[in-house]
Amino acid sequence: MVVIGLGTVWVLDGLEVTVVGNISGRLSEPGSGLPITSAQITGITAALYVAGACLGALFFGRLTDRFGRKKLFLITLALYLAATAMTAVSFSSWWFFVFRFLTGFGIGGEYAAINSAIDELIPSHYRGRIDLVINGSFWLGAVGGSLLAIGALNTDIFPINVGWRLTFALGVVLGLVILLVRRHVPESPRWLFIHGRSQEAESLVSSIEERVESERGEKLPATDEKITIQPRASITFREIARTVFSHYRRRAFLGLALFIGQAFLYNAITFGFGAILTTFFDVSTSDTGYFFAVIAAGNFLGPLLLGKLFDTVGRRIMISGTYLLSGLLLFGTAWLFAAGHLSAMTITACWAVALFFASAGASSAYLTVSEVFPLETRAMAIAFFYAVGTAAGGISGPLLFAELTSSGVVGDTALAFCIGAALMCLAGLTAAFLAVRAERRSLESIASPLSTANAPSR
Repeated sequence: MVVIGLGTVWVLDGLEVTVVGNISGRLSEPGSGLPITSAQITGITAALYVAGACLGALFFGRLTDRFGRKKLFLITLALYLAATAMTAVSFSSWWFFVFRFLTGFGIGGEYAAINSAIDELIPSHYRGRIDLVINGSFWLGAVGGSLLAIGALNTDIFPINVGWRLTFALGVVLGLVILLVRRHVPESPRWLFIHGRSQEAESLVSSIEERVESERGEKLPATDEKITIQPRASITFREIARTVFSHYRRRAFLGLALFIGQAFLYNAITFGFGAILTTFFDVSTSDTGYFFAVIAAGNFLGPLLLGKLFDTVGRRIMISGTYLLSGLLLFGTAWLFAAGHLSAMTITACWAVALFFASAGASSAYLTVSEVFPLETRAMAIAFFYAVGTAAGGISGPLLFAELTSSGVVGDTALAFCIGAALMCLAGLTAAFLAVRAERRSLESIASPLSTANAPSR
């Protein structure tokens, strides 16, 4: 229930981002119903979506720590549904821009609320792999968005001004299904306890334990770990900032490096890959979905197949290894592209292999910032690093990528590849020195709650 109710939001995000990337060529064609250019879609629209996600993460992140995980992950999903529905009925470019921003605003809020709830509900021995697979499910949505675009953009089936609208309508339908499941996902017992609602937390945990004991036919072992909590209503921004940037400044630097690297790379690729295929390889706008589906499948398989190693081999080796290896593979792809050795199929294959590792690394960025800071700051920390990292890489990435690819010069696009690869390598080197060995450890042992008498570890 937790995985389906909370994790599937990444499917929606993947659907949203990929659909826009794949329909960019169709929206810019005469008769689409919108006076908009391909460069505006891959540049301005992409940047507005990411900017909305950054601001939404910060806004809802603070509310999530204050009012609870469950209230906010219901509100943010409702906002996403409304904004996506309004996007589907866009009649002008400004309307389209406004509601893409608001869609991002809702999705950004989801990141803070959902990652907090997931990590606080998943057992420590499986937290790494579950978190990675859930974050990697973004690419299931990307596969769906790519294949959906193929049918929706076929003018033999739908008129040119209707098909792209149906892609957004499907997002609304999926969101409504997720909302029905999500209503039954419990509040985080950790959040309940820290806010003085200990009886609710005890009742919730007891019911889960009773269900597990009934299914397994044996009593669960008692824990020998104890901490003393002094409930508190809220944490000030000043205390959050002091905790994250003073007590945990090495972890803060790590979070920024991981998010900036993956945000630049992924936002540039997802919004710009369709333009590369049509500009340099003469691929029809109706066929770009096939190529992107291959890349998206590789991205999902990365966290799925490598996720277990983050719990067994360990965080430091796997985070640094996936970032560095993907960066080196991307440098190789840039060289082959610049030398003219790639076709539409082979560049897709190169991207799929490189992003197999990059996707696991990118998912581990969310895992890292959600488990290495104290409970009271968790949602806000996720929001901050997502917002700052994504603003630095996710807004500049699409804008720069759109500028370089629209020139039609091979060298310019290869340069964009190299920038993304360099940032991934730098993040990997940072993780090699600063990543926290959080595998199979309770969240409280990684970072003591601020409500305990224990001083935070560095």
